[in-house]
Amino acid sequence: MTKTIGFLGLGHMGGPMAANLVRAGYDVLAYDPVPAAQEQARADGATVVATAAEAATNRDVVITMLPNGKLVLDVYAELLPAAAPGTLFLDCSTIDVADAKAAAALAVTAGHRPLDAPVSGGVAGATAGTLTFMVGGAAADFADASDVLAVMGGKVVHCGDAGVGQAAKICNNMLLGISMIGLSEALVLGERLGLSHQSFFDVVSTASGQSWALTSYCPVPGPVPTSPANNDYQPGFATALMSKDLTLAANALQANGIDGQLGELAAAIYARFNQTDGGRDFSAIVTDIRERSDGGRPITEADS
Repeated sequence: MTKTIGFLGLGHMGGPMAANLVRAGYDVLAYDPVPAAQEQARADGATVVATAAEAATNRDVVITMLPNGKLVLDVYAELLPAAAPGTLFLDCSTIDVADAKAAAALAVTAGHRPLDAPVSGGVAGATAGTLTFMVGGAAADFADASDVLAVMGGKVVHCGDAGVGQAAKICNNMLLGISMIGLSEALVLGERLGLSHQSFFDVVSTASGQSWALTSYCPVPGPVPTSPANNDYQPGFATALMSKDLTLAANALQANGIDGQLGELAAAIYARFNQTDGGRDFSAIVTDIRERSDGGRPITEADS
């Protein structure tokens, strides 16, 4: 491979993404302050370095996968001066559109080529290399990044200019959060009316209420064996992350004058759930709805 890569942020998503790049033959310098992440990166074949700046030095591409926009901007302040002119900066974090545009502007001013490229697909997609990338930035820079993105993703879409990749991500996750809440309410109502989970699935999965949340990520055990509901709601996609993304979406709705009542309500529902269940998969919202319902009862085998 001709491209050398610096990779910063080796958590549940970034670690497997970096590992896939190593397996594809790329020379990867990796940085993360967490010792366990460092050890896993070494085991995966990456070269772990001591500082963020070192990971960006003399690299063709610098990839960041970080928790929030403030951290992206703070890290860019360290990375941009260390990188060679014309370095391709690829931020895969999910952050506010305004922060993405600010990061891109800083990179351009420093003589680099930025792309925002948030992902969808969760830990399973990161591990399998089947993520969907939603990319914002210049078309020529997108073309130059396409081979690297193809290693980590099954689908790569150029959405528009800087920040538009983030826009696509928060719109998608707002819809997913709303869909999961609606599906969970329907499932709990079906339970109360005597409808088994399997019968619900058999009807709705081929009827007008069908959704990805049901057919690929069913929030109750049984109908979709690979869903987190069959593994005690281990993420997956954690509630804390869904709450974060919905907050970004709600902020964007308000900032742009959109009458987004469902988006704002979904953000409030997940913010409340996140206070006690942030580490569980976001599909566990069905348990919260059940427990908050009058006369709520635990799931039984009869529901399956």
